[in-house]
Amino acid sequence: MSIIHVVGLGAGDLKQLPLGSYDVLKESQLIYLRTKEHPVVHQLEQEGLTYESFDEIYEQQDDFEAVYEQIVTTLLDKAKDLEVLVYAVPGHPIVAEKTVQLLLQRGPYHDCQIIVGAGQSFIDPLLSRLRVDPVEGFALLDALAFSVKDIQPECHMILTQVYDAMVASEVKLTLMEIFPDEYEVTIATAVGSAQEVVQTVPLYALDRVTEMNNLTAVYVPPTDEERILNRRYEKSRDIFRTLRGPDGCPWDKKQTHQSLKKYMLEEAQEVVEAIEEDDVDHLIEELGDVLLQVFLHAQIGEDEGLFTMEDVIQSLNDKMIRRHPHVFGDSSVDQVQDVIDQWENIKVQEKQKNGSTEEKK
Repeated sequence: MSIIHVVGLGAGDLKQLPLGSYDVLKESQLIYLRTKEHPVVHQLEQEGLTYESFDEIYEQQDDFEAVYEQIVTTLLDKAKDLEVLVYAVPGHPIVAEKTVQLLLQRGPYHDCQIIVGAGQSFIDPLLSRLRVDPVEGFALLDALAFSVKDIQPECHMILTQVYDAMVASEVKLTLMEIFPDEYEVTIATAVGSAQEVVQTVPLYALDRVTEMNNLTAVYVPPTDEERILNRRYEKSRDIFRTLRGPDGCPWDKKQTHQSLKKYMLEEAQEVVEAIEEDDVDHLIEELGDVLLQVFLHAQIGEDEGLFTMEDVIQSLNDKMIRRHPHVFGDSSVDQVQDVIDQWENIKVQEKQKNGSTEEKK
């Protein structure tokens, strides 16, 4: 069985490199680096380090997933002819390092043992530099796979792999779906090293900063501003729990599914009127009123121990996936009428299945 020994190069300078990792690197005849673009590599070169880097793969491939795949494939192939292979990565091998995760998954299938060594991640010096205590709520996110659902405005958020202005622009646009344009974020590069650059800018200027590379991260501080939190689903859940709670609203607390029926009809009709008026602001308001009814019904269901808002959402999501096999499955349709026919056929099948299940019970 061959061995791939993975070591971390630390967050920046040689002084941040763990002694164990330093010893492994000094004793190895040949080391493979994911990238030589790291401050400690130049310092190790002066001490006689010899290595091969995979930087050229970044130029050959169109996306990072393909880069990581090729690096891992190459390492596993080379390990066949070597008793021990040393692979060095920036930071800590387990923190934001996709190639190491892939090696851990695939190593056993190639008769290769993956040994993960120590390393200081960029997180420790960054938290120290920002004076952030992660126990207050902390999220480490990959900028390359960042979406609105990942945003946690009440937590300290750190986005890693903000390599350049293009990635920064995507991050900015995603954050702007929740945060205002002028919300301040911090861009931190090579924190804890001699090359450290830390600057705080308004969100709209995030992609205008030129000092970005593979050691750049973006910090988004938490907020308690209502104008931001009120854009979140979780805030709505809290509001309706409060309204129906012990110290809530007398009117909301006395409502039932039966008492609310007329309001659901009224709000739906007002949505139709807003559509007919082609009034966007009115439509936003009336759709909110319909959603109010949904949240209130769901809270009543939760209070009675029958169902929750999450049950409602799961039912909806399951249905939409199930009835769109041409989008989420292997089915294929070309025309709108085909979609309608397919929807109705699936609906009939569901009713038959539910009916047969009930009969068995």
